[in-house]
Amino acid sequence: LLFVVGTVSCTFFLAVNGLYSASDDVIELTPTNFNKEVIQSESLWLVEFYAPWCGHCQRLTPEWKKAATALKGVVKVGAVDADKHQSLGGQYGVRGFPTIKIFGANKNKAEDYQGGRTSDAIVDAALSALRSLVKERLSGRSGGYSSGKQSRESGGGDKKDVIELTDDSFDKNVINSDDVWMVEFYAPWCGHCKNLEPEWAAAATEVKEQTKGKVKLAAVDATVNQVLASRYGIRGFPTIKIFQKGEDPVDYDGGRTRSDIIARALDLFSDNAPPPELLEIISEDVLKSTCDAHQLCIISVLPHILDTGASGRNSYLDVMLKMAEKYKKKMWGWLWTEAGAQSDLESSLGIGGFGYPAMAAVNARKMKFALLKGSFSEQGINEFLRELSVGRGSTAPVGGGAFPKIHSVEPWDGKDGELPVEDDIDLSDVDLDDWDKDEL
Repeated sequence: LLFVVGTVSCTFFLAVNGLYSASDDVIELTPTNFNKEVIQSESLWLVEFYAPWCGHCQRLTPEWKKAATALKGVVKVGAVDADKHQSLGGQYGVRGFPTIKIFGANKNKAEDYQGGRTSDAIVDAALSALRSLVKERLSGRSGGYSSGKQSRESGGGDKKDVIELTDDSFDKNVINSDDVWMVEFYAPWCGHCKNLEPEWAAAATEVKEQTKGKVKLAAVDATVNQVLASRYGIRGFPTIKIFQKGEDPVDYDGGRTRSDIIARALDLFSDNAPPPELLEIISEDVLKSTCDAHQLCIISVLPHILDTGASGRNSYLDVMLKMAEKYKKKMWGWLWTEAGAQSDLESSLGIGGFGYPAMAAVNARKMKFALLKGSFSEQGINEFLRELSVGRGSTAPVGGGAFPKIHSVEPWDGKDGELPVEDDIDLSDVDLDDWDKDEL
């Protein structure tokens, strides 16, 4: 159960120093210590994911410290600088700041905190969660993740997204698949495998969601499936191999935490994913479906076809496609329209009537946008998008607080524009001499 606190979140501002220090009762968490401190802990944890530049986070800080002091020795209170440690924030679906999550009996399923931002409200929620944790233990339902051979064979829900493969099922699932597979070869008695199991299971669920099933995490019991173990020269456990269509398998030699595994899986996904589609805004449905489905949608307003011709327009579209490819890991949406075709949209984004080509990055959930200030070139757009990708840049609310009416238009036919045809005037019947006299 993952959630974001409140409906008001911070977006792009300049970074400042961290909000917590060693003298506070708030425990600073990083990718290095998060697994040991939180995931492997028996304690109940409240964890704030923050960004130092975020005003809402800065206002929460004294209340968070006060709650941490009050709960000391009872409930652990931590904080993650998710601007600095973006992989950790991304692992838990952090989209805005501050985000607060409760890690209770089952550390693989963070619970949502949606209460107030005062120390009293935070303490009340912590004690309520603690009461639930104790009652679960009393009833014999630990909610934790069991490891080892028993859980491998039990079909428990925590590993629901790890695909078990065998000598018989491996080839038809993996070898001819268009998807990318990360396969763990394990032995049930292996201690390192048991330690990896909850990380592998949690990563499998997150990777399935973020790649829409295009990267799959699987497991093979190498003590049972000895044909596979022999074919791939498995000598130690766990061994993780990456399989991609048409390529020899390669060893995964990265870290063993879920964040390490997820990061590699997303790299593999982006390397294999086609570039995002670049769509012309020809209807309201195109705009809404693209912007609602992505964290940001990048909207370009290109000059009228009569000003650029087809070759000029295509050169602008090529720049956008290059940038879409470069930033495809971000999984943003990409749209364009012609100057004047969607004048209401232009006005709501502060473009309206001049300065073409123009570009705006829109967060449809918050109805905020940032405008490209530099040149509409690879260098200028790259600088603009790089700032956005690290949470910086000035933003403004979309005019009217919602997308305006979008007009349905015919898609561009790929050709040069044509001037409107004017009616031919037959001057043979006009007496020009008389006309001149009348005028004079």
